[in-house]
Amino acid sequence: MKKIINKKVLVPIIAIAFLFVGSSYKSDFFEIAKQIEIFTTLFKELNMNYVDETNPAELMDTAIKNMLNELDPYTKFLNEQDVETYRINNAGEYSGIGAMVRSFDDKLLIIEPHQGYPADKAGLKAGDEIIQIGDIKVTDFEDNASELLKGANGSTIVVTYKRQGKLNTTAITREGIEVDAVPFFKMIDNKTGYIVLAKFNAKATEQTKSALLDLKGKGAEKIILDLRGNPGGLLSEAINVTNLFVPKGELVVTTKSKVKKFNREYHTNNQPVDEEIPLVVLVNGSSASASEIVSGSLQDLDRAVIMGARSFGKGLVQRPLKLTYGTQLKVTISRYYTSSGRCIQSLDYWNRDESGKAVRNTTFNDFTTRNGRKVQDGGGILPDIEVATSKTNDLTMALLQNNVIFDYATNYHYAHKYNTVADFKFTDADFNAFKNYVKQSSFSFETKAEEAIKKALSGDENDFLGSDVKDSYKTLLANIEKGKINALDKYQSEIQKNLEDEIVKRYFYRDGLYQYYLNNDDAILAATELLSNNSKYSAILK
Repeated sequence: MKKIINKKVLVPIIAIAFLFVGSSYKSDFFEIAKQIEIFTTLFKELNMNYVDETNPAELMDTAIKNMLNELDPYTKFLNEQDVETYRINNAGEYSGIGAMVRSFDDKLLIIEPHQGYPADKAGLKAGDEIIQIGDIKVTDFEDNASELLKGANGSTIVVTYKRQGKLNTTAITREGIEVDAVPFFKMIDNKTGYIVLAKFNAKATEQTKSALLDLKGKGAEKIILDLRGNPGGLLSEAINVTNLFVPKGELVVTTKSKVKKFNREYHTNNQPVDEEIPLVVLVNGSSASASEIVSGSLQDLDRAVIMGARSFGKGLVQRPLKLTYGTQLKVTISRYYTSSGRCIQSLDYWNRDESGKAVRNTTFNDFTTRNGRKVQDGGGILPDIEVATSKTNDLTMALLQNNVIFDYATNYHYAHKYNTVADFKFTDADFNAFKNYVKQSSFSFETKAEEAIKKALSGDENDFLGSDVKDSYKTLLANIEKGKINALDKYQSEIQKNLEDEIVKRYFYRDGLYQYYLNNDDAILAATELLSNNSKYSAILK
């Protein structure tokens, strides 16, 4: 039976039950035991006496998830399937079709097939909508249908998918997939090396070190380390990657918790590969967690110039705690602090606005780097040099989250042909075509101003305003809507970068995108220029 009631009523009780395992406060034991007994009785009576048949597992799953939703988004209950996914993400290896897939309520969408892996070899492309996997229709599958794509090496599945309105069928033979932490590295010029570190899985340090040594062997005297879009991963890998550029014994990060055993200082343990080579680290709003530990500590130690846009701001540390029956609780156990002592957590999940959203920090404390430069806490890592096209804004985020940029790139790909990366050029005419596409689409997003005006118009207290005032409000809403379309021009550089990124991948995969970056990405061009000016580079750090 499907979930039938809102289980938030169970949340406080289960919350107490979970705390029983790890609480160090003995004075609470009686209250914990009391609440466990209440919950046990409630759960038993509910399942025995409810008018319709209940599903105890679903009731419990919903209750747990609702409880955790009251905390932060990183504290999660992991069922057996989730535990395996978590392990795969950290290990960087799994068995499947080798594609990034996004699951919606009633469909699966291929976001990015990885070059040379099963999905790519079977002919699947970004934008393909998977309709059926084997005998199972995606619309009939209640859980995340992407799990059906996983399986043992050598096993084959038949997939039906829709492309540009037409149905197609293909067979995919699963195989072992390796997720590289460093998917690309190359010399930009005869003295500057470029390394993309995309994930902090178990391969991060090894692959970054290998890339660094390879580039130095080719003559690299300066390095650009690209952490843009890197969501983080293993804390140990963040420390060890930092260690590649700083001496043994340096404090990289400190964790502070209410549980004493989680209070730790993490220092570098190895000899560095190169503690002198000029280094620029690129970050953006999607650089989080371990990426911020590396960039923040290198900034605090005045070891690198940070460029791009303010990072995400995740200063919380999680640890998986084993539960029964193969499940786990991934729980936030502490906050981390970079070597200068700052916590860069941006959102306050323990103080929320009227709509239930976490409040963003607006006050910042000053700290100093080793050389005395001012840095701040509470809002991610602010780059030493900001690059406009690396920034994000509400409009661009809405276009990405609503798949408008993705869908336009799909249509663009089937309407244009390019033989090499060098042939691709996104023109002003192309951007005008995109603007028309947005106008004709169902895309919409609500600004904070619109939200406030609509709330004012819908409230009972607006009855005394009169028709003239109400009409003025409606005119203002119409003008705001027009302004959002005009904002496409205002934010053209940011939007166009995301369009170019998505389109280039359609033709030349991820490797081609990085190749395109070397000659066209504003942040890389600016970093290369900075590294060519030793006096300017040194002046920033001193």
